[in-house]
Amino acid sequence: MSTENEGAAVPSEAKPPTGQWPDSAPASASGAQTPDAPPAPAAPPPPEFAPTAAPGPAGATEQTTRIPAYPEAGHGSSAGGWGQPPYGGGDPWGASAVPAPKRRNGGLIAAVLVAALVAGGVGGGIGFWAAGQSDSASTTVSATGDAGALNRKPTSVSGIAQKALPSVVTIEAQGAGGDGGTGTGFIYDKQGHILTNNHVVASAADGGKLTATFSNGKKYDAEVVGHAQGYDVAVIKLKNASGASLNPLPLGKSSNVQVGDATIAIGAPFGLSGTVTTGIISAKDRPVASSDGGGTSASYMSALQTDASINPGNSGGPLMDAGGNVIGINSAIQSAGNGGLGGESGQSGSIGLGFAIPIDQAKRVAEDLIKTGKPVYPQIGVQVGMRDTGDGATIAQTGNNGSEAVTANGPADKAGLKPGDTITKLDDTVIDSGPTLISEIWQHKPGDQVTLTYKRGGKEHTTQVTLGQRTGDK
Repeated sequence: MSTENEGAAVPSEAKPPTGQWPDSAPASASGAQTPDAPPAPAAPPPPEFAPTAAPGPAGATEQTTRIPAYPEAGHGSSAGGWGQPPYGGGDPWGASAVPAPKRRNGGLIAAVLVAALVAGGVGGGIGFWAAGQSDSASTTVSATGDAGALNRKPTSVSGIAQKALPSVVTIEAQGAGGDGGTGTGFIYDKQGHILTNNHVVASAADGGKLTATFSNGKKYDAEVVGHAQGYDVAVIKLKNASGASLNPLPLGKSSNVQVGDATIAIGAPFGLSGTVTTGIISAKDRPVASSDGGGTSASYMSALQTDASINPGNSGGPLMDAGGNVIGINSAIQSAGNGGLGGESGQSGSIGLGFAIPIDQAKRVAEDLIKTGKPVYPQIGVQVGMRDTGDGATIAQTGNNGSEAVTANGPADKAGLKPGDTITKLDDTVIDSGPTLISEIWQHKPGDQVTLTYKRGGKEHTTQVTLGQRTGDK
């Protein structure tokens, strides 16, 4: 039964204060340049409707990128080929394109470009160029040999980086067809599991090749344990690493993160492995829909936004707090266009708008992948419009390919929702679009009970919905 409700005002977001690291001076984050990077593909146009399980980015005014691998590689699956939709019958993702609406408060839905960073080639090229510029007559002046001067407090950026870098790996993926690229991952447990993004390893999931290289140069073959396209999360496992010293990074609680908290990101931007950058949490619960730039895959998150410098190749790397705990997986960036780094490369870089999958969600997904190899998605059993933004997520009058817009006997149907209803809130979170609804639902787990506020015939109602589930991406 649904009940009438007065509704609630939309909360405003305050401008975050400047963050500062404890026990150390603030560190600046800078992007690296690389020559001859390939141009990023353009984001596709949005479909009319997609199931609430899979909203996509629609009409973003600025070019956006999922943090990629480099050079460009096809990490996505075939367009619209995920089988049964998470929230109803028919094609789960609508069309091959993935639309991404802008929030009323100015939030951006990032459409993802999948490019790949080849660490050795780029890093080696830059190192050779720098060596070639040295003057044989120059003199090197060394600092005094005071060992104490090199000590850093464990809570400083340097202290956290020194402890974390040995647990961060550079992942090289190569598909059976030769496509692939490079991203980042980090040690999840002592059994050799590594947490990363789906779009980093998807090309190698079926018969491809994966390697993981540690900061000390040791390289191991790896295999995909499981990957979740919708969450953009994957777990891989090292092969023949029984004698390796594996130190999992400590996981924090993304639910405890506050705007203004200090952040540190580690990854391989433009192939420069072991790069450390810092910033703050710029916003929480930012709805982000990302794709591979060709409309062949879609993922959704209620992201942590950070201004730490994040670039192609940072994908799958850890976003850490001031205590050295992982609070997110770096996954997408907002790009200002095709200006790019490295002159005429055309590959856009960081403009201070990075997005990370909250670790609370990523941990749940990782555990499912390790146990069964398949992701589990919560669902409410409806399909919603993907183009309209600002006024909520409207349930379609008819579903895709003749399916039901509201699944019979599904969670939403049992709660009294009908085609044409516009969902405006989930618990206390304002819902302004289909992607926002999806990203918020996916913050929960099957069996959770949520309160939906919706409009019907000009009147506002509320109802309780117990989330259902769907297993796997197909």
